[in-house]
Amino acid sequence: MKIGIFGYPFNDNEVEFIYNIIDFIEKHVDKVYIYKPFYDYLINSFDISIPHTKLFTEHDEVPSCLDFMISIGGDGTFLETVAYVRNKGIPILGINRGRLGFLANVSKVEVERALSLIKERDYSIEKRVLFMLETKDRTNLHSEFPYALNEVTIHKKDTASMIAIKTFVNDEYLNTYWADGLIISTPTGSTAYSLSVGGPIVVPQSKNIIISPIAPHNLTVRPLVLPDDVELTFKVNSRSGSFLVTLDYRSEVFDNEMEFSIKKADFEVEMIKLPGSSFFRTIRNKLMWGLDKRN
Repeated sequence: MKIGIFGYPFNDNEVEFIYNIIDFIEKHVDKVYIYKPFYDYLINSFDISIPHTKLFTEHDEVPSCLDFMISIGGDGTFLETVAYVRNKGIPILGINRGRLGFLANVSKVEVERALSLIKERDYSIEKRVLFMLETKDRTNLHSEFPYALNEVTIHKKDTASMIAIKTFVNDEYLNTYWADGLIISTPTGSTAYSLSVGGPIVVPQSKNIIISPIAPHNLTVRPLVLPDDVELTFKVNSRSGSFLVTLDYRSEVFDNEMEFSIKKADFEVEMIKLPGSSFFRTIRNKLMWGLDKRN
């Protein structure tokens, strides 16, 4: 078995689950590829010896032959892990060091059980859609990784006036959003930034695109749900002459003249889903869905 590990430093009192992972590596893994800064942290901070190790710092150093990749952190760390896995078809197991996450949905105390289930192949694979960003001439500005698992966000660069976002669906004019920004969300991202501005919760397997304005000037402009087989095109006007486009956690400055589009990517991210886990259970636990103190 060959696996990968991506993560960031954590509190010393959380080290127990790391020993569970190392025990699994010693017994069942032939080769483990570890993100080098994380490996250095483990070696320097704890009395840990990790066998069968190779290191990576770039996505092209991660081989496509890995059986799965462990992401250690939270949902943000999971999103960064996607940028290393990309289109290699490597399933990701998200381990959350804090509270339960939507992507990193295995808690520290469940690590031993999770790895045991994976060893017995008692799990399923859940595929998640990504969006791809292209400019008008079909070149990518976010050239390193022009994809987003959660959302693409168009927003003003400073605290100045709102921006005007002229939006087209399959080349048909939809609306000009006068707002602080616009969130174009996948179903996976419907419980992230989009939700915070009043967007709907959408089941991850739904084939949808969610458009949610950020602080719109007109109260009649509400979030909109579209099928994910459309292509969205945007022309943005900002008084400052530029604006920001963010793909999950990666931002880049665009000029007013830049026309760009967003559409569904031609590959999907694979997540390891363990028995007993479900999206509905997660929204009940994480969002207190349906909680009523009167009952």
